[in-house]
Amino acid sequence: MPPSPRVLVVGDVINDTVAKTSAPLVPDADNPAVIRARPGGSAANQAAWMARLGLSVVFAGRVGAEDVGFHRRELARFGVEPRLTADESAATGAIVVLVGPDGERTMITDRGANLMLRPGDVPAALLDGVALLHLTGYSFFAPAPRAVVLGLISEASRRGVPFTVDPGSAAFLRQLAPGAFLDWTEGAAVCFPNRDEAAVLAGQPDPPLAAAALAGNYGAVVVKLGADGAVLAVGDAAPVPIPARPAVARDTTGAGDAFCAGFLAAWLAGVPLTEAGTAAAKAAALAVAALGGRPDAPETR
Repeated sequence: MPPSPRVLVVGDVINDTVAKTSAPLVPDADNPAVIRARPGGSAANQAAWMARLGLSVVFAGRVGAEDVGFHRRELARFGVEPRLTADESAATGAIVVLVGPDGERTMITDRGANLMLRPGDVPAALLDGVALLHLTGYSFFAPAPRAVVLGLISEASRRGVPFTVDPGSAAFLRQLAPGAFLDWTEGAAVCFPNRDEAAVLAGQPDPPLAAAALAGNYGAVVVKLGADGAVLAVGDAAPVPIPARPAVARDTTGAGDAFCAGFLAAWLAGVPLTEAGTAAAKAAALAVAALGGRPDAPETR
């Protein structure tokens, strides 16, 4: 068999604290919940899902020194090659994830050491032999990591390596100058906004229209719509709906990450884009059935 395509993923690593309640939150009262600590970070989650789905994955990021061993082990057990820099002065990023009875989540974010990413954390040599560079929007929302990933995009372009991007956060996109994110990521082979992110980027709340508008900036646009599936737009062609896979949503954290990974694993294997969308929907359905943003550990599958 030919070797699996090699992917470099760069971005956030996070310590997640997931609190899942069985009833809507009541202010000024005790709210019973299942609370678990989980490794997270959108980019790190996507790397884990990609490796779980058969890709050869290198992940580069920055964590607090006290957590570097833990996150290296957590990535490695899915087959990811971790290239983590230990930050001696900043703590690992942290998120409190509040998950309601319907599986929908609200996140409270402290990005910590992720904001300190430096060029030396992601040397250009990590692009040697890779088929794809994959980035998440969080790396574009602060000056230091943005400089790193823009440099990587430039180097990838020089080498003829395509890149893909998941915008990551409608809230952070709204804080940018209009058009800035589109300028930074122009030419990505695939862009994966969710419904809200696509609306911000395109200035258009209707997902098919937003996808069509954004298709001029990217090789392909896949707008993630949760339980409503997704919509794929390429060039001037009419957007194509991608049905969701039926699933009981326990926790939607990481569903979009799994979707991206499923799509990219299929796409890099050479399947048509619409079939890659079907594979992505299958991965997302697996993700929502579990608590946290990572796939089940290989040894428990």
